[in-house]
Amino acid sequence: MPLYECVILARQEVSGPQVDTLTDEMTGVITQGGGTVAKKEYWGLRNLTYRIKKNRKAHYVLMNIDAPASAVKEMERLMGLNEDVLRHLTIRVDSLEEGPSAMMQAKSGRDDRDGRGDRGDRGDRPRREFREGGFRGDREERGDRPRREPREGGEA
Repeated sequence: MPLYECVILARQEVSGPQVDTLTDEMTGVITQGGGTVAKKEYWGLRNLTYRIKKNRKAHYVLMNIDAPASAVKEMERLMGLNEDVLRHLTIRVDSLEEGPSAMMQAKSGRDDRDGRGDRGDRGDRPRREFREGGFRGDREERGDRPRREPREGGEA
């Protein structure tokens, strides 16, 4: 049977359990059509690049499917009728990915970092102070140009 990857974007107002229910319904359609869903991944509530039907965020779900084309078409038809589904994209692939997808790997990779990394809380940076003539901090004067004098009746 052909192999497919399907990504579903659900409305932001929908709760997590409702997204699971929606995914289970689509899995049921595939199963009734004679196929199987090899993997389901919930990528979470993520920001959209642009608004879709007045939504700024969406729940993302990935499904790896091994099913006949008729079952996939029926699933896409039902997703088009469902008002909670903002967008969906199903593509045919040569082989399904084993293990976590790139999105899940990126998520787990972020957990390895500890807080601010090598920046700390930026306590080592000198504090800038306001002095006459503006903010100067501990910056040294450059010798290659003359010091600018403040204008009369105003700031520098």
